[in-house]
Amino acid sequence: MNQVLFNKELIQRRVQELGRIISSDYSGKEIFMLVLLKGAFIFASDLIRELSPKVRIEFIKISSYNGKNSTGQIKIEQDIDFDIHGQHVLIVEDIVDTGLTLNKLLAFLKTKNPASIEICSFLDKPSRREVSVDVKYSGFEIENKFVVGYGMDYCQLWRQSPDILILDSVEL
Repeated sequence: MNQVLFNKELIQRRVQELGRIISSDYSGKEIFMLVLLKGAFIFASDLIRELSPKVRIEFIKISSYNGKNSTGQIKIEQDIDFDIHGQHVLIVEDIVDTGLTLNKLLAFLKTKNPASIEICSFLDKPSRREVSVDVKYSGFEIENKFVVGYGMDYCQLWRQSPDILILDSVEL
């Protein structure tokens, strides 16, 4: 049986808190929300409804996982269509693990000269970090467990769970 790490009520409260904090920080500015597919789509959908500034939203699809392990190599499968020059970019991610994917994405985005770039990750695993990545907005910090639900998957399964679950090795 999979263990519930965060239930949907706790998730909803935390997303509302993040929305208030981000709205305050970006007061008077337009946010360019860059959502990493596929894992962050549910989090981004809930978060955008909690933001008060003007928000443009764009999606980028990057792959770095093979099953449950990060390969460390990123492949941009779907790039952004909008010019981010001079924009305040908020990267919305499901989980920051090794930091390798975000580190490479940040380097790529900085070449496009945005006004600012910040990271908002629903989950953060600092104990797994291989490179330094500054996650300004974090929903929850977690230990080194493999989690699914709320958009996150294992082999494209479990995304629909409203809770964050620790996936048992029996299920793997």
